[in-house]
Order: sequence, then C-alpha cells, then structure tokens
Amino acid sequence: MRPIFFSFFFLLFFLTFHTITTQDLINATCKKCAQNDPNLSYNFCVNSLQAAPNSHRANLRKLGTISIKLIENNVTDTTSFINVLMRNKKLDPFERACLNDCLELYSDAITTVKKAIKGYQSKQYDDANIELSSVMDASTTCEDGFKEEYVVSPLAKRNSATFQLSAIALSITNMLR
Repeated sequence: MRPIFFSFFFLLFFLTFHTITTQDLINATCKKCAQNDPNLSYNFCVNSLQAAPNSHRANLRKLGTISIKLIENNVTDTTSFINVLMRNKKLDPFERACLNDCLELYSDAITTVKKAIKGYQSKQYDDANIELSSVMDASTTCEDGFKEEYVVSPLAKRNSATFQLSAIALSITNMLR
C-alpha cells in the first residue's frame, strides 16, 4: 500500500511542479516580451499563450512555434471575417475599398506566416523575423487605411490582436537568437 501512495504522491508533485514551471515560463516570457515592446500587453500575451492547448508543456522554442501558429489562425480567421463584411451591400464605397485593401493584406499575410513558420522551424530566425514583421506591418497598414477618412475600423480588435501576436512571436524569436 505504501509504494502506491508514494508513487501517487510523486506523480501529483511532478505534475504540479511541471505546471508551475511552465506557467512561470509563460509569465517570464510575456514579461520580457512586454518590456521589449511598449505596444504589447503583458495580459494579452499571457492569455494568448495560456489559451493554446500545448503551451502548458512547452519550452521557449515551442512557445515560439505556438505564437506563430496563433498568428496564422488569426490572419486566416480575419480573412474570413473580411469576406463576410464585404457581402454587405450597404457598405460605404470608402469602407469597401478599405476592406478590400485589408483583404489583400491579410490574404498575403497567410502566405507570409507560412514562410515564417518554415524559417522558424529551420532556425533561420532572421528570415522568420522579416516575415513576422511583414505581418505586423499588414495589420497596421490595414488599420491606417480606415483612419484616412476618420472611419471607425470594423477590424480594430483583429488588427490589434495580429499586431500583438506578431510582437510576441518576434520577441520570442529574438530571445532564441
């Protein structure tokens, strides 16, 4: 009976310790990311990484992969969302033009993120950073288009999320260099 109890206790301790250390890694990584970029919210970083299913057993390199995959999901979803918005027949011509520009930017970003993943996986961090910076710029360019005519962007939250996810991935990539 005693060996079973000891084994159970050891397993419980190990799982608790592993969860705490992984949580500490996410917190420390996000703290450093937020310090490196004043436009990045520490809470956004922690919440984004914690929400990813594999993050709780990841090392820093895997957190980088997870962060890039989060960008890929975000830009793909944003492209679909823009397509839905474009179906609205009552869109103002300026807003339609902005959405069209954003659709092109985000469609290109899907391909760009795939290149970033390949660069990251092959430890070509400079190449990955160039691609990730391009995605970050796409979100900013999209948002700026609406500001030209002082139109409220229907993509503001999505553009902000893309920007911040890109900042996380860039920061992690730079930590690995």
